[in-house]
Amino acid sequence: MIKLATEPQFNIVEIFQSLQGEGYNTGMDAIFIRFGKCNLACPWCDTDYLSYSTLSLSEILKQVEALNATNIIITGGEPSVVPEIDLLLKQLKQRGYFLTIETNGLQPVPSEIDFISASPKALYAKKYHSQMLTQADEVRIVVDGDVFDFCQFIEQHLPAKHYYLSPCEQITVSSSKTSSPSFTLLETLQLLGRLNQRAQGQPHWQLSLQTHKLLGIR
Repeated sequence: MIKLATEPQFNIVEIFQSLQGEGYNTGMDAIFIRFGKCNLACPWCDTDYLSYSTLSLSEILKQVEALNATNIIITGGEPSVVPEIDLLLKQLKQRGYFLTIETNGLQPVPSEIDFISASPKALYAKKYHSQMLTQADEVRIVVDGDVFDFCQFIEQHLPAKHYYLSPCEQITVSSSKTSSPSFTLLETLQLLGRLNQRAQGQPHWQLSLQTHKLLGIR
């Protein structure tokens, strides 16, 4: 039961249940809570984080409890900048959920989180020189160019159990003005080779595909 003088409100893009499509927890049945707003603006972002509704803490819990997964993925936008998010997370922990956060890694993560999935953005590399998480469970970097040096910097400053490269989704427009998605898969494989052919003792990088998009699920 929630006993708060003023119930907090949150900007929510969507709440739904699906399978985790990428990273270490690929295939995990989970409830996704996607928050609006972000502290970055990546041009290839696949989330309309500026289209959201305002829901109360009770309304969010009601929607979550109507679903049947025991894992929750807190995502965005950028959830680490959401005011009073710790109040929601505490309520979810009390109900026994395992909490994962997907974050760009620039801001601290609430203590209620069980698994940190950090996705530093090479487009904003300078920001990571002055502020960044101190540890994560996994790191996933989107290959939106030659991010070799950025990957090495992240290795040195953001220790993690697992490191992944993800192809960047790009929208191409044909001569008939129809658009279709493509991915930087070749560039990603080439970069994997460069990273994993270094001297022994360096972190081993793996490929992470957005399998949910390949399957056509959320």
